[in-house]
Amino acid sequence: MNSVTVELRNVVGTEAAMGWAGSHTVIIDRPEGKAGGMGLGFNGAQMLALALGGCFCNDLRYVAQELGVSIRSLAVSVTVCLEGHPLLTTSATMSVTCDMIDGSDPLPLIDKAKESCMVSNSLRKGIPVTIKAASERNA
Repeated sequence: MNSVTVELRNVVGTEAAMGWAGSHTVIIDRPEGKAGGMGLGFNGAQMLALALGGCFCNDLRYVAQELGVSIRSLAVSVTVCLEGHPLLTTSATMSVTCDMIDGSDPLPLIDKAKESCMVSNSLRKGIPVTIKAASERNA
């Protein structure tokens, strides 16, 4: 089994958090004026949409390499719909525009990437999420 761990810590002097994995960092915050937010980074819904779109972009590149084709340009737009209290993501829609260097139809590439996209497939199937206080780790 493979696993990935990311770390998050508060950003001193703000109520934002910095997250990192290896040498890559991102700032997570609320909009300015909301619950101490200063608008310094992405909120949770934006992070979820970025994870969906980013994973799909990567999978398109993996599949293109596997099929021996090249992408000239790629544009992905992800919309997540939020409802309820507590707020939940109730759906996500991804729109993909892909232009192939050889002028071929990108639909087979997009369809194959759909099959392997870890984030979208995980969300579709649902995953268990456990949240516990750090003191519970050794309990």
